[in-house]
Amino acid sequence: MNPKVLSITAILLWLVSVLVGGFFFVNGQTKMGTDERVSVQLKADERNFVLAEMRMLLDGVQRMTAGLAADDMPKVAAAARAVGTASAADVNPALMLKLPLAFKQQGMAVHKQFDQIADKIDQGAAANEILLDLSEQLGACVACHSIYRLDVDDVQDVE
Repeated sequence: MNPKVLSITAILLWLVSVLVGGFFFVNGQTKMGTDERVSVQLKADERNFVLAEMRMLLDGVQRMTAGLAADDMPKVAAAARAVGTASAADVNPALMLKLPLAFKQQGMAVHKQFDQIADKIDQGAAANEILLDLSEQLGACVACHSIYRLDVDDVQDVE
């Protein structure tokens, strides 16, 4: 094979790889679920990881509301910061490829908004303003749960 043909073949293979990778980065590994939500297909351990993160977020919301009820704004800020962007740093890249782009964007936005809430508290925001922000956060959770579901892909999960 001459060098020109080999170079063109290599470039075409690279381009196909980039396109396939881009497709999965945007679409993830999904199909339409039986309840009209998008079913994100994951291995059991990946699903457990995502669900554990969601429980962590819910725990943060609970600690924030407890802090708001007790008028303990430092507690609210600490709870918000604990579920901010720093808590989302160790996600497996293979898992990220399986999640649709909009899911990833919404998830990172939620973490960033918790950081912003903590920053607002540090700047002296009133409890009612923080409660409104928290209500908007919960609205994002409801929206995501109404669009997506996490399912175990039995074909993937066989090892």
